[in-house]
Amino acid sequence: MENVVSKDGTELAYDVTGSGPGLVLVAGAFTGRAYFAEYAQALSSTFTVIAYDRRGRGDSGDTAPYAVECEWEDLDAVRSASGAQYACAFSSGSMVLLQAGLPFEKQAVVEPPFRVEGAPPAPERYVERLQEYVAAGNPGGAAELFMVEAVGQPREMVEQIRQTPMWAGLEAMAPTLVYDALQMRDSAVPVELLASIEVPTLGLYSNASPEWLQRSVRETAAALPQGTADGRDGTFHTVPPETLAAVLTDYFGTS
Repeated sequence: MENVVSKDGTELAYDVTGSGPGLVLVAGAFTGRAYFAEYAQALSSTFTVIAYDRRGRGDSGDTAPYAVECEWEDLDAVRSASGAQYACAFSSGSMVLLQAGLPFEKQAVVEPPFRVEGAPPAPERYVERLQEYVAAGNPGGAAELFMVEAVGQPREMVEQIRQTPMWAGLEAMAPTLVYDALQMRDSAVPVELLASIEVPTLGLYSNASPEWLQRSVRETAAALPQGTADGRDGTFHTVPPETLAAVLTDYFGTS
């Protein structure tokens, strides 16, 4: 594990795996750098993979008050420390990458969950309710809200997860659900932002994901001056590590 200090003094933890041009992985909601272990292994023969804990997660610190810009500065700190040329962001982490506006040579986003036509409605008062749960010292309530109403998992499944050892880890990360919700703005495709991004950007989706998620990626790519959309076999909201490695190796031109 290595560390870098962001602009506001927050210490960020990251792992470095493999050799080759640097590739930063940006996690989505409810995940930290540990999530990327299999991805880092698959990518390590081509890239120097940098997986970091976003603020408030894992071994990284957190500094109040939260501001979305701080996470853009965090990513820049990791990029500068590692010398990474490329970046790949997952789910809501895509908005950290897209809004940061950093000078990567190329970048990729995996299924940013913008609520396009056909998407389920956003939960009512979602950000406010997350904040209320966190303020009340009830991170489990925030976790359940995200899993049931935002993701759409059956409540019975969430109750089962509550009884497992992993629940404590989810509760520890639950306050950062507010951060992802704020990064996502109103969850609409940010056409004006995307139109300003000159970095060549790949939008990747799983063919097993709901049609609205696939459409979100295609609309994102269409709004980018140098955007490309690609769909591959996978599972719900997930592209397998070996598949991602092959796609990024080809797109970043490192084969």
